[in-house]
Amino acid sequence: MIKKILMGAFLLLGSTVMVAQTTISGTVNDASMGGPLPGANIKVSRKAVGTTTDFDGKFILEVTDTPPFTIEISSLGYQTQTVEITKNNQVVTVDLKENATSLDEVVVSASRTPERVMESPVTIERFDARAIKNTSSPSFYEGLENLKGVDINSSSLTFKSVNTRGFASFANERFVQLVDGMDNASPALNFALGNLLGLSELDVKSVEILPGAASALYGANAFNGIMLMTSKSPFNDQGISLVLKTGLTSQQAAGDNEFYDVSIRMAHTFSDYFAAKATLSHLTGEEWHATDYRNTTGIGGTYIPGTRNPENPQPGDDPAYNGVNVYGDEVVTNLGGAIGRVSRTGYNEVDLMSNEAKSMKFGGSLHYRPLGNDRVEIIWNSKYGRGNTIYQGQNRYNIANFFMEQHKLEVRGKSFFVRGYYTGEDAGDSYDSRFAAININNEWKSNTQWFTEYAGAYLMTGSHVQARRIADTGRLMPGTPEFQQAFDKVTSDPDLITGSKFRDQTSLYHADGNLNLRDYIDWAEVQFGGSYRQYRLNSFGTIYTDYDGRIMYDEFGLYSQLQKKMMEDRLKLTASIRYDKAQNFDGNFSPRVSLAYAAGESKNHNFRASFQTGFRNPTTQDQYIGLATGASYLLGTAPDNLDRYSVNLEDGNGTSYEVTGRDAFERAFSATSVNNFNRSGDVNDLNKSNFDLVSPEKVTSFEVGYRAAIPTGDNKLGVDLSAYFNDYQDFISIKDVFVPLYGTFDANGNPDADAERAVRNGDLAEFGFRTNSNADVSSYGVGLGLNTKIFNGYTVGLNYTWSKFEFDESSDPDFEPAFNTPEHKVKLQFGHPNLFENFGFNVNLRWQDEYYWQSTFLQGNVDARTVLDAQINYEIPSIKSVFKVGGSNLTGQEYFSAPGVGAVGSQFFVSWTINN
Repeated sequence: MIKKILMGAFLLLGSTVMVAQTTISGTVNDASMGGPLPGANIKVSRKAVGTTTDFDGKFILEVTDTPPFTIEISSLGYQTQTVEITKNNQVVTVDLKENATSLDEVVVSASRTPERVMESPVTIERFDARAIKNTSSPSFYEGLENLKGVDINSSSLTFKSVNTRGFASFANERFVQLVDGMDNASPALNFALGNLLGLSELDVKSVEILPGAASALYGANAFNGIMLMTSKSPFNDQGISLVLKTGLTSQQAAGDNEFYDVSIRMAHTFSDYFAAKATLSHLTGEEWHATDYRNTTGIGGTYIPGTRNPENPQPGDDPAYNGVNVYGDEVVTNLGGAIGRVSRTGYNEVDLMSNEAKSMKFGGSLHYRPLGNDRVEIIWNSKYGRGNTIYQGQNRYNIANFFMEQHKLEVRGKSFFVRGYYTGEDAGDSYDSRFAAININNEWKSNTQWFTEYAGAYLMTGSHVQARRIADTGRLMPGTPEFQQAFDKVTSDPDLITGSKFRDQTSLYHADGNLNLRDYIDWAEVQFGGSYRQYRLNSFGTIYTDYDGRIMYDEFGLYSQLQKKMMEDRLKLTASIRYDKAQNFDGNFSPRVSLAYAAGESKNHNFRASFQTGFRNPTTQDQYIGLATGASYLLGTAPDNLDRYSVNLEDGNGTSYEVTGRDAFERAFSATSVNNFNRSGDVNDLNKSNFDLVSPEKVTSFEVGYRAAIPTGDNKLGVDLSAYFNDYQDFISIKDVFVPLYGTFDANGNPDADAERAVRNGDLAEFGFRTNSNADVSSYGVGLGLNTKIFNGYTVGLNYTWSKFEFDESSDPDFEPAFNTPEHKVKLQFGHPNLFENFGFNVNLRWQDEYYWQSTFLQGNVDARTVLDAQINYEIPSIKSVFKVGGSNLTGQEYFSAPGVGAVGSQFFVSWTINN
């Protein structure tokens, strides 16, 4: 149906009928392996007219062009060749040579101009359609983890967060993901959606990852790295492709569960002028269940001894138990005397979330070439996605029926592009699991009544176990109609005082462009570009302080780059500079300078050095969030946000006080001083908090590297070595403060007697402010990648990454850097794409050591792990099919990407890919 609609649209635009005038035939062979090369592409240069070789490597191409003209013969992983056609019925024979190493692949993102990986002025990693075929991971997105220096953290089965060079979180605001030039991040929730709503693997042309600062060309937030995913053009990749994938996820907590992943891609070239494509993907499965019931010190805290099964309390359990994946038990009070601190009985996460993983995504694009060749192309691209996943931020969020759409209009040519796109989202039925539990508890018994009954029961029985059982009388039990009724009511209510639902219809508008002057000047390659973005926050007051309407703000940037080759093209200088200005902040310059020198007779030894800078604008949440988390209140510090937020709170005697964002900013105690006072009881330990409004954070980066393709008999050893040092300024972080419900401070910052009394009585409100740290933070590391072929075409790869950071804690004791990256990572690859006719295999092994994870949800050690993935594949060219059987984490040793998430188990899959 879609194809018919697109066909009709193109006919209305006046597609033309082609009449064959020239016939070319021939054979394409594999120069390295010998024999025919099926599936090679043959096309007229600069046009969409083309065909592919059959099972025997033969082709026939009929075109309207009259000789002389040029055809291009190419295949993924091979060096492209051109042949001059001088007559009709010409017969050609071509032997394509395979790229010696991955360093021969061409990339665009490093300098916004085509260049081999070998020549790139900065570190870059690449993943293409051939790598997708060979990946042993269940999806191409997960296969990115096998690249050097790349980490993937799993918040759930379908929520994967890509990161490079540390300082990671699941939101990962310091790493940018672009899909066909469009930012893949949620404009409201600030996390990149990964491939939940991204590209179908059938439509991936290439993925390029630049670790480290990339702001000079890509602007704000390309701070720790950027990933650019590019889809296939319908002019170059035509036909209908289909992949059917199914298998099992296996986890101790969830058992064995089936998953299904189906994708179809349709692309057609109607003429030299018009082409279109459409993709549709659907995935269903079961999320990794989160069942960590260890006791913690609270939200953002750490593990402590003492656990309790909420369904079966035992003597000696901690009455103030706060389980990791148990929610509602954050509600705690001090009942005094022999009773002490007591928490309400919570609900397990598995009873609060459906754990249904689901993704449905559609993409369509129309392509028009007004000149009949690829010199100018106009593209309209639309993407729609809806899905379920689990996201871990301050709390654990059930993202249900989340919807996102993007629409782009782009005009691009040989030396320029101009594009504009719109991103809109709707949170759907998403909700906060912590508030769901808190307010389900309040549905059947108020906190006041529950704690009163608990205290009375304890005074009568002297037993915490008996007191809890009496207070829990009437508790709604999961699985009952009464529980479901309360659950449905709470999760559909957007007021966090009584409900847990997110409302969000935030959108953004973005435009950017680039012009390369290579057609006008020849002494150097000079580029200019710029971008503009406007955010329109619309959470209806549930996430942001947009109670009375949308909050709108904008930012823009301009950049230029010069690239000059010297010394017989052996020395390449690349210099870039960018200026960015956001509405709420001062402007920022981001320069980058790099030198690359190609040594050796064949220029196969490349040395490089670069100086780069990056910056990150505060996110929408950093500026305008106003959210109760259950234990504290998060507040953004844009200049106009402090006076937007207020909350009414009661002291221990039931007296109500209004606390505004301005109060919390101007009259609060630092968290460290309150903690010191709680230990010492000395009022002299109390200090007024003092910090600034949030501003952009910055990084200065120095990098050196070496790439080489070293001959080793009939093959070459690819070497990619790099080392970097990063120095950070004004790291954005959350600063915790405690606001006394009553009392004030004098001009010197000293609290009065009422404020001191509020601390003693515990009449405090905890606020988390987005601000900048004055901490001295730096990071450094080394990456080494080796790859070659041995014996009779076996591919072998090894990469190692060493990452380290330094932090002077005395410069800011309250600052938590959240480096969240193992110091050592080793990744191995071994396989053969054609072990015997049409049969290949690939094995990947990853090891990383233990490290400490810091986040606003929970902190703790992430254990060392070794993960083994493997796949075998068999190709049947006669039906244009590839069958693959594989599995990830084949050893079955479950592991946690971070404290609080579900343990990652094993995943087994079988797939059938047709005509890709």
